[in-house]
Amino acid sequence: MLKTLRQRLDRVEVCNPKLAHRLCQLIPAQCPFERDITLFGRKLFHIPPMCKLNPLYEEVVALRFRALCYLADECGEDITAYC
Repeated sequence: MLKTLRQRLDRVEVCNPKLAHRLCQLIPAQCPFERDITLFGRKLFHIPPMCKLNPLYEEVVALRFRALCYLADECGEDITAYC
């Protein structure tokens, strides 16, 4: 089942600016779960990034990259807002 999902994500072609913007907004640039827990200015512990445990992580990141490349190369847009 995961293999078919991976293949479908790899086959998604970004050829629409609206789709590219939506993908860049929905897929975060970095893992939103990674953070340092501090108390009174002292670091208590670090929560590592959990996104790499996602079996579709590589495909989702590649999809976001394709969307960013489409916006930059084909549309000539400034993508710094998504970085």
